[in-house]
Formats: sequence, structure tokens, C-alpha cells
Amino acid sequence: MGFIIANNAQFTVKAYIGDNKTLLAFNFANAAAAKNLAGFTIACQPPGQPSYFLLNELQFQDPSKHAQVGTEKPNSSVNAPIQKYRWTHVTGVNHQGLNPAVGNYRYTVTPRYFDQNQSMQALDDSKSASLTVPVGPFKKGSFALGFTRGYMQSEAFAHHFGNKTLIEPAGKPLQFDTSTKAGTNGLGQDVTYAEIYAWMGSTARQQVFDLLNGVLNDSTLQVDVFAYDFNEPDIVGICLALAKQGRIKIILDNAALHVSQKDKKTGKLIVTPEDQFTDLFNKQAKPPAAILRGCFDRYSHDKIFIVSKNGSPEQVLTGSTNFSVTGLYVNANHVLVFHDETVAKHYAQVFQQSWTILTQHPKKSTAASGAFSGTALATQPFTDQSASVSKVSITYSPHTANDVAKILGGISNRIAQEATVKNGNVLFAVMQLTGSNTPVYESLSNLHANQSVYSYGISDAPSGTFLYSSGSKDGVLVTGKPGKTTLPAPFDQVPIPPGHEIHDKFVVCGINGDDPVVYCGSSNLATGGEQENGDNLLEIHDADVATAFAIEALLLVDHYNFLDRYASPKKAKAPKAGRTNAKARPKAKKS
Repeated sequence: MGFIIANNAQFTVKAYIGDNKTLLAFNFANAAAAKNLAGFTIACQPPGQPSYFLLNELQFQDPSKHAQVGTEKPNSSVNAPIQKYRWTHVTGVNHQGLNPAVGNYRYTVTPRYFDQNQSMQALDDSKSASLTVPVGPFKKGSFALGFTRGYMQSEAFAHHFGNKTLIEPAGKPLQFDTSTKAGTNGLGQDVTYAEIYAWMGSTARQQVFDLLNGVLNDSTLQVDVFAYDFNEPDIVGICLALAKQGRIKIILDNAALHVSQKDKKTGKLIVTPEDQFTDLFNKQAKPPAAILRGCFDRYSHDKIFIVSKNGSPEQVLTGSTNFSVTGLYVNANHVLVFHDETVAKHYAQVFQQSWTILTQHPKKSTAASGAFSGTALATQPFTDQSASVSKVSITYSPHTANDVAKILGGISNRIAQEATVKNGNVLFAVMQLTGSNTPVYESLSNLHANQSVYSYGISDAPSGTFLYSSGSKDGVLVTGKPGKTTLPAPFDQVPIPPGHEIHDKFVVCGINGDDPVVYCGSSNLATGGEQENGDNLLEIHDADVATAFAIEALLLVDHYNFLDRYASPKKAKAPKAGRTNAKARPKAKKS
């Protein structure tokens, strides 16, 4: 069930169900029904709790000229109606704290109107439309998913945790007590790292720690781990505890960026978190616990936990989220969880095959990539239809050049296919649409020019920011890495976070069509990565899953589109006709 609809006369509300969030879309039967529209008031009633109005920072310049409810805040949507035809409600801190209720939420949306003097009239309940929506972390049978919040560069972060609060202690130690003070919010209240991490990590963090704590608390369970960046302090602590009990094996990337190096200027050894962890692991591990440092031609780029019970695989967590502070608490990312023996067994085979090949080729080499790309695991996509979603197809890299062309070409073809069907659409969040000649990047970058398909996308480094113009159907592509922003009143200023903000790698095609699909996982969807990295790429045909990802794309594009308008670029390029140019971006590592 991807959406729910409610009608009242000529007004319609459609609620799309996401991961702990709800996208509310509004429409009228005709233009006359929307005449003199002032916006929309949205009331929300969580299960077993009083109703409240959603908030809106955009307020009337002179509220006294409009109908107001004195007992409500000026930014309550009953006093400052939302002036958009869609709004995504994310449960959380403003009304319910860090542990919002899970269950059926009742939403009541009321159109608001101006009178002949352009004064907003009082709320009229007779014009409202209401519907009840299940809200909570996304779960469908044996399949679950989660997303990080990914909005450190936001008013919400500044309000809750302070504009200058850091997300790691000075010196960035590998292990520290996350319950200690991280900073002070705008009200002068102390905030802890744990509070920041719970908010920023959101449901992705919940999924990660539910799995790891489940293993830690059950002596019959073991876990195999693929890791790339690795420094989240509480994950590190659990993994070391499992190492002491002999219940964990880890393949941890050893590409140059994860290996300690001497600083070229000072000669001082810069020790990486991954090397620190390896040293601690080897000192504490009890057999058969083991750690293998290795990679293929470029990176061991997977981010995977495989849980086994008494040696039999039963659960997998995968996705784009690195098990690091940046990965969980700065980047926009996703995780996927399969509590499914068939899927888990296949991932376990990939882990064992990778362990064997990387052991045989201890140094990064073309030989290791060639050995894996010739296996059935790399050449034959794994397909499963028993994981509670319509269809899942998974490919594991590195691949041969021919297989890469087939896999990425297939995604590119599906993107192109959307232009041939009525109401075709593509929504995406991809880390970096530059620096690689690959069919997926080319297809996504060129989407804005195709007026036969609705496109909405975000990347850390697009070649430009493309916005809708009057009478045009051009798609929207915004940069997820704006420069320093100076927001206008009534908005407060926002911090600039470290590292990538858009780290996701997903593409959604055909929402509301007959065969909606999402491509996701750890793969950067680039030719080089698919040939040289250890990665997994998932193709999920399921309307509910695609809807959850589509909501994430809309949220990210809307948020950064707003920030982009007020960003101060370091370097400006001459804009092309009809386009708003974004600043040039340096090449960045793929992660």
C-alpha cells in the first residue's frame, strides 16, 4: 500500500507512506476551487496523543491582518498556512522528542482562503479532508529499510544541537563515550553525542544497532562484515566485544586512504581509524574471529553485515551507509535489511569467496578483480522473490567490462524508457555525477533536457543547477553541496558540515506506473567502480519500496534547492541560457 486518498468535495489529499515519514499531496478538481487560496493548515494526531498543527517557518509579514489562533505559535500552520501543494511530515523532535510514536496517525488538511481584502479567513472545518496513515520505520514482511537524516546543514540541526556543535570530540578518537557532552543548543542546554547521533542517524542507525545488539545479546549468533570507512565509536565497541567472544569476521578495506601514511610535509605518521581498529581487533580477538585487510583493484566498497545462527546465515544488512561517523551522521544514506535465509546465504557465499580471493591476492591487484569477476557470483545476477517484496535482483562486483556494460546499460535503458510512457518519471540521489564516463551518469545528467519525463534529482557535484521555468517541463537537478549560505529572515543560519552530504546511490523509476523500480546499494553506478570495486547493487521492483525512496529524493532536492538559492559559490561559471549555474566542484573520492 504505497498511498492513501481522502476527498472532500473538490479537494483531495493523497498520503504517500515512507520510512517514518508521510508525504502529503494536495489537489483541487478545478482552478475555481483553488481561487484565493492562502495555503494549507495541517493537523496531525499521533496514536493515543493529542492533535497538533505542523509548523511552517514562512509566516505573514503582518499576522494581525489575518485570522490567527492566539493559543498557537506564530509558525503553526493554523496561523501560517503551508504554501506548497505537498508537504512531508517527519515525526520527531518538534512535538514528540527523539522517540516519536509509531502507529496510525490521523492527518487533517484544510485549505485556507483570502477574502476580498486579501486577509486570510478563519479555519473552516467543513473544507477539511482527513485520512489515517500508518507511520513508523519501513517494514514489509521480512524486508526493512532505513535512511539517515542527512541534514546537518539545516535549521533543525542548529535549533536542536547548536550551530557550532561538533559531531566528534577534538582529535577524533576512535573510541569515546557518546553519552558525554558535545555542545550547547540555542537555549543553553547541553546536548550529547548520543542525542545528535540518534537524530542524525535516524532509522538507518536504528536498523544497524538493532542488528548488532541482537548479535551481541545472543551467543548463538555470529556476524560477517564488509566495511569501507569504519570509525563509529559504538559500532567499533560492539565489534571488539564480538571479537573477544570469537563471533565476528571482517573484511576491511586497505586502499591507500585507509592505511596509515607519513605526512609529506611533517614526516609525522597519520594513523587511520581502520589501522587503529585492526590493531585493537588483533590484540583482543579470540578464534575463530578474524580480520582481513584487503581490496580489489580499487576499494572493498561494500557496507554489509551478514548474521548467522549456529553457522546458518539468516539476516543481511546492506546499503550505501558506511559504518562511520560521517556515514551515519553527516551523509544522506540508506540501509536495507533482509531477514531472509535465501538472501543471507547468497551474501554469505559472496563474503567467503571474497575472503578466499583477497587472501590469495594480499595486495590490491587486477588479479583479485579478475578472479572474482569470473565467478558465477559476479556473472549471474541473484534473483529472489521470497523476501516480501515483489522482486529483488542483486549483482556483486567487480565485473568484467562486458558485464558492467549490461548492468549499467540496463539501468540507463530503464531511465530512457520512462520518456516513452505516460507520466514517466525518474527521481534520484547519486553522490557525484562527474568524473566518470558511464551510461547512468550521462542519462541522469541529461534528464533535465527531456520534457517527456518528470525528473527530480540531486548530486554533490552536478554540472549545474537546473530549475523549472515558466511554461517548461525541465527537470530539477540541484547540488547537494552548496557553499556558505546566508539565509533571509525569518530563517536562522545553518552550519556547514564536514564531508559529503549526498552519499546515497539510488535511482527510482516509474512511481505510480505498472512496474516501479529502485536501484540502490553501495555501488556508485559508475563504470570504474563496477569493474574495480567490491560492491553490491540491488534492483528492487516494488511500489512500496520505490515510494519510500522517492520521498527521500523529494526531501533532499527540496532542502538543497532552497539552500542553493542562497549559497555563495567559490567559483562562478557563466550560466548557460535558461539555466542557473552551480559552482564548479573538485573531484572527490568515491565512497
